[in-house]
Amino acid sequence: MVTPESVKSGIETGLACEHVEVIGDGQHFQAVVVSGQFAGKSRVQRHQLVYKALGDRMREEIHALSMQTLTPEEWQRGG
Repeated sequence: MVTPESVKSGIETGLACEHVEVIGDGQHFQAVVVSGQFAGKSRVQRHQLVYKALGDRMREEIHALSMQTLTPEEWQRGG
């Protein structure tokens, strides 16, 4: 079973992050991801970076992932 911790680890391994929080029930997950790599990117582009970090796991193991993707500056301002 996929755990929030394993999803968090996958994101952190594939994307330079300042902060990652993941909650979920094994199939559906919610994440807050803070990365400087999001600067100047649209919401879709930010999500694509997270999907890329998770790779095949996104298709095979994780059925639903909703996320809030923020730059460090956005995170400091409270999202």
